[in-house]
Amino acid sequence: MNILVINCGSSSLKYQLIDMNEERVLAKGLVERIGIEGSKIKHKTTGKDEVVVQEPMSNHKKALELVLNALIDENHGAIKSMDEIGAVGHRVVHGGEKFAHSVVLDEEVMDALNECIELAPLHNPPNIMGIEACRELMPSTPMVGVFDTAFHQTIPSKNYIYALPYEYYEKYGVRRYGFHGTSHKYVSLMTAEMLDKNTDDLKIVTCHLGNGSSICAVDGGESVDTSMGFTPLEGLAMGTRTGDMDPAIVPFIMEKENLSIEEMNNVLNKKSGVLGISGISSDFRDIEDACKEGNERAQLSLDVFTNRVKKYIGAYTALMGGIDALVFTAGIGENSIEIRETVCEGLEYLGVELDKEKNKVRGKEAIVNKDGGKVKILVIPTNEELMIARDTLELVSK
Repeated sequence: MNILVINCGSSSLKYQLIDMNEERVLAKGLVERIGIEGSKIKHKTTGKDEVVVQEPMSNHKKALELVLNALIDENHGAIKSMDEIGAVGHRVVHGGEKFAHSVVLDEEVMDALNECIELAPLHNPPNIMGIEACRELMPSTPMVGVFDTAFHQTIPSKNYIYALPYEYYEKYGVRRYGFHGTSHKYVSLMTAEMLDKNTDDLKIVTCHLGNGSSICAVDGGESVDTSMGFTPLEGLAMGTRTGDMDPAIVPFIMEKENLSIEEMNNVLNKKSGVLGISGISSDFRDIEDACKEGNERAQLSLDVFTNRVKKYIGAYTALMGGIDALVFTAGIGENSIEIRETVCEGLEYLGVELDKEKNKVRGKEAIVNKDGGKVKILVIPTNEELMIARDTLELVSK
């Protein structure tokens, strides 16, 4: 069966068409600037040249029409007709407490997704727009929703409840939800496969390190804690997000700078992190280049980031009573040799011993711990699209 995986942002749309018989990508692409002047689609069918088409796209429905046309185009397409698409898997950022697993999308589920908008006002609306557009264009094709938050629904209450009046949890659902769940699930399963172990027998700390970053404690195949919280703002210092800090800083700065709630939210989410500290960039490649040139604030921002990663690894090792494997994934985790090395320095007491030669890898699966090392250290490129496709296939096959 061919599964189409859709990931809708507010003005963008990423997609992959995957042949699940061989788990092989047939085509993939990116639509940019939906609803904005200069909109375009970049489409690549495996074995053919990339095609870029610039065309006005007023909404997600128009963008999806172009995606489907690209997939069946006789020159650069991957299939002959839309009948060859067996199902569509949609990435949905927030499922709240309603969804602990992926689900087939029906009217009842769509109502529940709309109820979750207030928990993810930036992410869920475009996800829903993509689903609705797809259902309109492909009314007879099964649709599945795969949630970033679902993998973390196994976290025990002692780890997800905030020390606020309990009524805020009961009335508004204020609790830790966690994100990047599809990625953490995928790499934890791959870890067991690469080590030829059963997931039930492993205590794993997975580090999804990118512009948005999170760490997850996976015990026996289940998420038991994760660094992101009620929103993706908590946890690590990230590209533009603050991560953990004293909440009293918020009203203090708002008063001093005369900021509105919206302006303060913008500071916390878009002007902070390594961008805020360095004053240079939110791109870690730029930060690393500036460090090599002796830029002290760039170095400070990198030190803050790596120290926070190290603290969470230590905390989650303590939480699980040990660690069998440490995994690095996502853009930084897969590609930054230096950051992996810095994070692992000083963790030898936990049994984390990195082999610097083996660590010289970028963007491919590798086991990079010293021979005989107690803790296995792995680099695993994440594949959220494949995880979404697997969940979709499993549900529609039933």
